[in-house]
Amino acid sequence: MQSFRQALQTQRWDDHRYYHHSRINQSLHLVSAISFLIAYVLLFTKPATAALVGWLVAMVSRQSGHFFFEPKGYDQTNQATHEHKEDIKVGYNLRRKIVLQAIWVLSPLVLWAAPTLFGLLPPITAPVDAVEQVGIVWLVVGVGGLLFRTIHLFFLRDVQTGLVWITKILTDPFHDIKLYWKSPLYLMKGELIDPNHGRDHEPEESLAARGA
Repeated sequence: MQSFRQALQTQRWDDHRYYHHSRINQSLHLVSAISFLIAYVLLFTKPATAALVGWLVAMVSRQSGHFFFEPKGYDQTNQATHEHKEDIKVGYNLRRKIVLQAIWVLSPLVLWAAPTLFGLLPPITAPVDAVEQVGIVWLVVGVGGLLFRTIHLFFLRDVQTGLVWITKILTDPFHDIKLYWKSPLYLMKGELIDPNHGRDHEPEESLAARGA
C-alpha cells in the first residue's frame, strides 16, 4: 500500500494532469484558491461570512472553470476519454458536482420552511440576519459534502483513500497557488491550453507509487 504522502501526491498529480489543461480553468483555480484562504481565516471569527465567500466566490470560480472551459474531448496527452476520466475521478466528478451544487442552491429553502431551524438559529429580524443564516446553512452543506464523500470512499476504496482525499481538498488552495500563479500571465499572452501539460515531470514518489 502507498504511504499517505505518496497517495496524496498521486491524487494531486492525477487531478492536475486530467482536469486542468485550460489556462482559464487554471486561472480561475487561482482566484478560487485565494478566496478559500480568505474563507479559512474568516472561519475562526465569522463562519457564516466564510461560507458565503467559499461558495459564492471560491466554488463558483472553481467549478465554472471545470464546467465551461476545461476540454471535454479526447485527452491526447493522457490517452483518455472524458467519460473515462469521469469514471475514475476520486472526488466529485461533474455528475456528482451537479448534485452537490443543486443541494447548495436549494438548501436556503430550508429556512423558508423553518426560519430558525427548529430553534437552532436565532429569529430573523433584519435582512443581514437572513444572509447570515444562509451562510450557516451553506457551511453545513460544505462540511456535509466533504464528510459524505470521505466516508463514501471508506467503503468504495479504503479508509486511507478517503482520508487522503479530504486532506487534498483542504490543502488544495495552497497547492493551487503554487501550481497556477503564473497561469493568468500565460492567459494574457493568448495561451488558452497549457502546452507543457502532461510533459511536466511527475513527482518521483508518485511514480514509485505506481511502480513506474
